[in-house]
Amino acid sequence: METLTTRGRVTRLGATALGLALLLGGTFWGSDDDFPFGPFRMYSTSNPPNAPAPDTRVEGVNSAGTVIDLDQDATGIRRAEIEGQQSRYAADPTLLTEVADAYAERHPDVPALVEVRIVIRWHGIRAGRPTGQYTDQTVVSWQATR
Repeated sequence: METLTTRGRVTRLGATALGLALLLGGTFWGSDDDFPFGPFRMYSTSNPPNAPAPDTRVEGVNSAGTVIDLDQDATGIRRAEIEGQQSRYAADPTLLTEVADAYAERHPDVPALVEVRIVIRWHGIRAGRPTGQYTDQTVVSWQATR
């Protein structure tokens, strides 16, 4: 086995120090977007034992009045992508046309969507256990003008 040169040792120590500095800085000042150098808060925090648990979904209404679950199979768009961009959709609901277009592309022979909405189902929790009760809250809605 060959001995590591001084330059090699300095390079490795520098890379290690840089990695540690990024981890430390991300831990104190980072967000989930900085992963893997920022804290992944999704797994490091928890809700209070009596706080309702959110379950976000996207649903559409077609021209026949049928409510359709617009999940990944229906649109090709992952729920995490919708949740991650939820503030953008709230600021500009017309962005939900992308979801309607993705659905139309995958289902060309079904009635067109006339409404797309992001709905949060708040599941009741008591002492850390589900109560079986829930309420739905529509947080963003777009209606077609076609």
